[in-house]
Amino acid sequence: MAFARPTLADLVTRIREDFRGRLGITGSLLRRAMADVLATVWAGAVHLLHGHLVWVGEQTIAATAEAEALKLIASMWGLSPTAATFAAGTVVATGVDTTVIPLGTVLVRDDGVTYTTDAAATIGAIVPNEVDVAVTAVLAGADGNLDAAETLSFESPIPDVDSTVTVDVDGLTGGADEEDTEDFRARFLLHLSAPPQGGAAQDYEAWALAVAGVTRAWVYENEGGLGTVTVRFVRDDESPIYPGAPEIATVQAALDAERPITAEVTAAAPVALAVLFTISVTPDTAAVRAAVEAELDDLFTRDAEPGDGVARGTIYLSRILTAVGVAEGVTDFALTVPAADVVPALGELPERSTVTWV
Repeated sequence: MAFARPTLADLVTRIREDFRGRLGITGSLLRRAMADVLATVWAGAVHLLHGHLVWVGEQTIAATAEAEALKLIASMWGLSPTAATFAAGTVVATGVDTTVIPLGTVLVRDDGVTYTTDAAATIGAIVPNEVDVAVTAVLAGADGNLDAAETLSFESPIPDVDSTVTVDVDGLTGGADEEDTEDFRARFLLHLSAPPQGGAAQDYEAWALAVAGVTRAWVYENEGGLGTVTVRFVRDDESPIYPGAPEIATVQAALDAERPITAEVTAAAPVALAVLFTISVTPDTAAVRAAVEAELDDLFTRDAEPGDGVARGTIYLSRILTAVGVAEGVTDFALTVPAADVVPALGELPERSTVTWV
């Protein structure tokens, strides 16, 4: 039977009656009588103690523990939050041939985020008047990621080298923040509910989720033939959420390090399947529209997964209708697109796209 924490009012009444009984008080007391004042003060102190006991109890259970206690519990199973990682990639510098850009040269983004060169580079060594330079963010975290064609500036100018460099087509990627407490909790609870079995489907999911930045992963057994396993994953804290070649290579390496020797494992990115909507709602207000979109986003986060070419990953029309209907403020609605279940093809991940309001 669960312990029910007494309320402050219950404690005041309980202690007041105890005082009166032990002191032999049978009649009414003045509002500020010493016995009642002591009972109220004591009840307040006891109520805090009860609250502390509830808190202590919560710290012993993975589902309710706060961050530090959760880390301590998980460490007994050899798990810890994934550490933040550094964004890295290549930039293109231009200038006079034979000019050297030294190792450790500092580059600065407009908002002050800094990067350093990973090796010395000589302009014109391969292509006249330019050179590819490998760089890494100084601080770990997703903030270091940068899109292609963005520019960085040299902190200290180098003679005969243009003052800015351009991020190449692959961008600066791979930066991820330390694993969020709730993401780590979910991963730890998965470990408890589905213990490692040396190559079961949940093992591949757990191995992928243990890579920094990976937030969701799906396992497809025998997709490429007997003995093959395909693991698709996304990085929800980045935009876009679909991993590029460096992130796929990182997950592939992690899976190869853990997989059974007989399994042929492939890490892959899903392909986005944009799902369009045409909806009319009553009342048609900005707040109601926002609530509907929020419910649809929540539905796709819960239910969407890459298709297997048969039925896996299907977003059922009934679920879509329910999501729209339960949105806060909706009294009536009509959904004309989609008109049927959303069935993704092999590797396609359904995601909510534009909503047309009519």
